[in-house]
Amino acid sequence: MEKQKNAVGRRKEAVARVYMSKGTGNITVNEKEYKAYFPIMYLQNQVELPFKVTDTASSFDVVVNVQGGGPKGQAEAVKMAIARALCEVNNEVYRPMLKKEGLMTRDPRMVERKKFGKAKARRSFQFSKR
Repeated sequence: MEKQKNAVGRRKEAVARVYMSKGTGNITVNEKEYKAYFPIMYLQNQVELPFKVTDTASSFDVVVNVQGGGPKGQAEAVKMAIARALCEVNNEVYRPMLKKEGLMTRDPRMVERKKFGKAKARRSFQFSKR
């Protein structure tokens, strides 16, 4: 890998742009260390998962720009973007491993829109008989 690889990951309303280059395993999210940006252990594990699956934890430096959504959506968007960037590095080796773990599939679930005449997307207003 001679130059950096770019990839985009999305989940719910979150969009993550990843810039991956050879390095020592530093992950920076919005100019912060990823453990500071995602303080919850579950979210940190989500970000690390593509590297654990491919056993490349200390091979690449990753710079991530992520916006939109909440912490969980952002962490899962970062996870997908890192998996896509790893596929750009070595598609034949990494893609089958990542695909087996379900990291190459974009999760299509989105928040359902609110309908008129309803309190929320599906919830009706409270019924009053009298």
